[in-house]
Amino acid sequence: MADLHPVTKAVVPAAGLGTRFLPATKATPKEMLPIVDKPAIQYVVEEAVSAGLLDVLMVTGKNKRSIEDHFDRAIELEDALEAKGDDERLSQVREPADLATLHYVRQGEPRGLGHAVLCAKQHVGDHPFACLLGDDLIDYRDELLKRMIEVRGTYGGSVIALMEVPKEQVSLYGCAAIEPTSEDDVVRVTDLVEKPPAEEAPSNWAVIGRYVIDPAVFEVLENTPPGRGNEIQLTDALRTLAGRGGDEGGPVHGVLFRGRRYDTGNKLDYLRTVVQFAADRSDLAPEFMPWLKEFLASR
Repeated sequence: MADLHPVTKAVVPAAGLGTRFLPATKATPKEMLPIVDKPAIQYVVEEAVSAGLLDVLMVTGKNKRSIEDHFDRAIELEDALEAKGDDERLSQVREPADLATLHYVRQGEPRGLGHAVLCAKQHVGDHPFACLLGDDLIDYRDELLKRMIEVRGTYGGSVIALMEVPKEQVSLYGCAAIEPTSEDDVVRVTDLVEKPPAEEAPSNWAVIGRYVIDPAVFEVLENTPPGRGNEIQLTDALRTLAGRGGDEGGPVHGVLFRGRRYDTGNKLDYLRTVVQFAADRSDLAPEFMPWLKEFLASR
């Protein structure tokens, strides 16, 4: 097994066009759409921080400046809230800027997730890193990323999060062929296929948006031709690493996640997520839930 560096950095790709949410995303990044009253991307950064990753690189694109503004100080707003004595909202406004050390790099053109990850090469260097996709929110009570970092420490290589999905939904995900290990929640990944037809999927264990990746991925991505959708696919690069030994950046293991995941990648799942988060809020649920039940009963 290759020498293992600690995982200290997180990469958050946030350069997508958000076309599924037009016209709302014409001028507002999809990552800034609120889950009740907090942008989705803040939950992602909070997850990285809770796993001990305080160095976060955002891979952004055109019209994403509001993401940077959100994680920066807002002096005029803070002064106004302080003058009013509104300590609760003042704390909420300051919190994003205090979460972590944020860095930004632009993906000049939309060439796929693999290319977005490749944009992190200079910042990450020769160290392993976590990659968190903003469409997937993991419940803070389910410490998936911490577990993935532990698995990387045990096995080396890269680690992906896998979640079992109905067979008819496998074509929406990258899917993994897997072999068991001595640990119930850890598998060896032997193959990966990006969005296969259901009848061709190697399993119904789907890759969800959490990765801990060996830096060897950068060399692979530089030599990975465009795949599905004519984009450079991270799945294809990880497939290459899955066939390598520990001295070449492999292998790839998966953590079988059976916890709470919230999807914000399309309008219907986004609405479900907002309702679920509101139902878990002690300041909202006592009034929101009775209204929701009454509303549903009237339909």
